[in-house]
Amino acid sequence: MHLPESEPRSSIYYRYDVHPFRRPPEMSGQASDAAAVVVGAGPIGLVSAINLARFGVRCIVLEQELQVSHGSRALALTRRSMEILQQAGVAAPFLAKGLQWNTGRTFFRGKEVYEMLLPHDPDDRFQPMLNLQQQYIEQYLVEAAQAHPLIDVRWGQKLVGLDQDAEHVTLRVDTPEGEYDLVTDWLVAADGGRSAVRQMMGLRMEGRAYAGGFVIMDIRADLDLPTERLCFFDPDWNPGANVLVHREPEGIWRLDYRVPEGETAEQALEPERAAARIDRILEMVGQKVPWELDWATVYSASTLTLANYVHGRVAFVGDAAHLLPIFGVRGANTGLQDCENLAWKLALVTQGRAPRSLLESYSTERVRAAREICEEAGKSTRFMTPPTQGYRIMRDAVLSFTLSEDFPKDLLHWRTSRPHAYSDSALNSFAAQDGQFAGGIRPGETISNMRLGSDDFLFDHLATGFQLLFFAGALPPRGAAAEMLKVAADMQPRVNRVVIADTPSDWTGLADFVVIDAGGRIARKYAAHDGAGYLVRPDLHVCARWQRFTEAELRHALGVACGTAMEGAI
Repeated sequence: MHLPESEPRSSIYYRYDVHPFRRPPEMSGQASDAAAVVVGAGPIGLVSAINLARFGVRCIVLEQELQVSHGSRALALTRRSMEILQQAGVAAPFLAKGLQWNTGRTFFRGKEVYEMLLPHDPDDRFQPMLNLQQQYIEQYLVEAAQAHPLIDVRWGQKLVGLDQDAEHVTLRVDTPEGEYDLVTDWLVAADGGRSAVRQMMGLRMEGRAYAGGFVIMDIRADLDLPTERLCFFDPDWNPGANVLVHREPEGIWRLDYRVPEGETAEQALEPERAAARIDRILEMVGQKVPWELDWATVYSASTLTLANYVHGRVAFVGDAAHLLPIFGVRGANTGLQDCENLAWKLALVTQGRAPRSLLESYSTERVRAAREICEEAGKSTRFMTPPTQGYRIMRDAVLSFTLSEDFPKDLLHWRTSRPHAYSDSALNSFAAQDGQFAGGIRPGETISNMRLGSDDFLFDHLATGFQLLFFAGALPPRGAAAEMLKVAADMQPRVNRVVIADTPSDWTGLADFVVIDAGGRIARKYAAHDGAGYLVRPDLHVCARWQRFTEAELRHALGVACGTAMEGAI
């Protein structure tokens, strides 16, 4: 019998709510009508469920604990992650509570040697980074999930077994009142780096686990420092290592450093030893002030991924699918791109509007992304924690040169998480027409947000589903373009028609949203002539674009993107 901890976790700034266990209807003989079950109520599992529900899929979320995670953990959300949260309709509390930033500074032996400015365009609604503790991230997502009529969040329910056949997945779930069987069409494994689903299925990751550990400590202290990433190499109390310092909401600061050579994780977390190091770090940043410890842990760095994210009727997302180093804030941010990619595809398959083979593109696209990220993250990890004497000599040489030279300083860039481009996706089409563009957004890339007013952006007006961005320019709302837009209104799955025109005109019945682009600024960013069109997937990645296109071409590109047609068949 599963008996989760029922006492609220301790924190000096966060009040943990203990969610009650509720007896599921299956224990009384009722059958579930949920098309999908998500295992894990962390950020990735909750966003997976919210996105599935957004596309009309009823789902159950199983969480073995009764409360949100302990500690700040996944702290930094990228701009792309905030866009994903906005599309899911949950970004507002994140913006209200989180701390946005775009600057990182690197020090070597007490001297500042590099300033990293993350790019920010006036058309971006969000700053490159937002710091928010994982407790708040999960709280806001739990509140959204529990308020949605298509989501059933079940607390204190632990997956202990699973079996699948060609049509269903049968889960064995343990609860404080005993076990029961839960039958569903699809299982989404979002149960983290120690995934029980992965272990039950006997799946192993490929890649590399790096030696050594890193301490994370959250302290409350009144530090007079801005919101930015601070990195200190070669502190005198931990030679050859580094320290990261981040501001968090509620007056909390994250301190992150490598466990000294020859020291165990248990020794690193001993109260007296940890307190002495906190004092040294505060002295190093010139802020030797009183402090209070909230939470501490030790983690290790890995670049690991499953070779396939879909096994039968089980799909893996987030840390259950891959383990990435913390450097470059890749873990949760990569996971959010996973669940955004999966949700619309699984929804179409579940609803019978796309073949099961569409899910192969989820695995292909995201495994390829994970492998590229592992390569990039491996470079950062080897720089932050050299695995051999040769790597250490090279790293130390680069750092030494930065004291007097500029040429090596870009090597200190920490290669932050970025939106992956599915350039080679099987869901892209019309490559020849793409070649007619001189710039703009290539197929596979995410579309660009555009500022429409002081607090009004293009992404604010994109409804759920596929988007057709039609660049009308000076074209009138009649003729062939009008007829094609009328036809697009009846396409399946739904295509939202966004008309971008030079001047206000009556596009009633032809457009779901009209953008006035009087100076042609948006058209230039998209390198679009009058009559051009972009077909955009529900996850905001371009799948086809044309300077001129026909109804047949639009239908075909939509079919390719849904896995119901093959590129080149038109």
